[in-house]
Amino acid sequence: MRFELQVPTVGESVTEAMIGKWLKQPGEAIRRDEPLVEIESEKATVEINAPADGVLAEIVKQTGEMATIGEVVGYMDDAAVPQAVASSAPAAASTAGNATAAPPKPAAAAPVAPAPTASEPRVMPAARRALAENHLTPAQVTPTGPGGRLLKEDVQRQVAQAPAAPPVPAKAPPAPVAKAAPAPAPVVSDGAQRGERVVPMTPIRRYIAGRLVEAQQTAALLTTFNEVDMTEVMELRKKYRDGFEQKHGVKLGFMSFFVKAVVEALRATPQVNAEVRGDAIVYHDYYDIGIAVGSGKGLVVPILRSAEHLGFAEIEKKIADFGARAAKNKIEMEELRGGTFTISNGGVYGSLLSTPIVNPPQSGILGLHAIQERPVAREGQVVIRPMMYVALTYDHRIVDGREAVTFLKHIKSLMEEPSRLLLEI
Repeated sequence: MRFELQVPTVGESVTEAMIGKWLKQPGEAIRRDEPLVEIESEKATVEINAPADGVLAEIVKQTGEMATIGEVVGYMDDAAVPQAVASSAPAAASTAGNATAAPPKPAAAAPVAPAPTASEPRVMPAARRALAENHLTPAQVTPTGPGGRLLKEDVQRQVAQAPAAPPVPAKAPPAPVAKAAPAPAPVVSDGAQRGERVVPMTPIRRYIAGRLVEAQQTAALLTTFNEVDMTEVMELRKKYRDGFEQKHGVKLGFMSFFVKAVVEALRATPQVNAEVRGDAIVYHDYYDIGIAVGSGKGLVVPILRSAEHLGFAEIEKKIADFGARAAKNKIEMEELRGGTFTISNGGVYGSLLSTPIVNPPQSGILGLHAIQERPVAREGQVVIRPMMYVALTYDHRIVDGREAVTFLKHIKSLMEEPSRLLLEI
């Protein structure tokens, strides 16, 4: 039986997606529910799994091509299940027990994609663009795709293997022409190869770009700064780190302290936890905190729902889980929806100072930065302390400078006296 592999629904308002990495190739054996191909949309990456045991018969859409929801991107066949998918473990066990037994018959060969015809191969859309960019014709490239299809990878391979053009011998300069414009100066090359790669944006990167431009165009963004002395938090973390990890199975980081401090600061300045909706201001009486996490496909912001009800251990476990799953593109769509405020920690990459951009329709985002030892004045003395710059970018349409400064001062106060977080004062 032949099965169609169709693009699944990957989110509301999403009508098309890009074909990511094919995890199987035509002729390979597949088990039921085994992932076959990654589908990348503007909001998430999902996988198409095998509907039954069998073999991948044909790939219709190649990596990098776009497909609409419900469109067929490939076919699989379960006709060769006994030969291609059946485990060889029982056969190996039986032959080990009876050395004189007749050798097993070889399994039937998996179906092989038909060889390309002598006529011009079928050129895939991505390959056609690559041919045009490199001034090639289909006849100059050897196709390797299923059914004799010409793939983008074939064009790239041909370009990489093409010999460099020989240097053009110098010629005597032509006779001067009256009123002719001077020729441009020749480009001097040092012999190094200077190439360019044209890579289309992934759907999630296009989505991120659109959201950032939307924020810049629709909100009145302003950033204010403060700095936090991290001495007390670092000492508290050092004192209880081992016991915390032994009890809860997760490391005690700084993010749980900041999440707790942000919730308290939002309670004190509700404008920062609000959003503009038409001509009205919507104040949220709950605190869904987005945590910006870097992934292989781009920045994602999963949400800590009702963060005001979470303890330190619960926050650390959820953030660790977000980071692990983001690296594998396993964040669920539902985990990215909503959010009333965002925290972005650029300090993990070494950033000392930045101005983050709000995540619409939210009205504020807190940027954390690297902890750096700096000289500061304390009680008339210059001492060295671990200091961190913090930045609040906010929508000035509903958040005034007074509320923004109050918010950051609240964060500073709580982080420099972390015992207040435990006592909720």
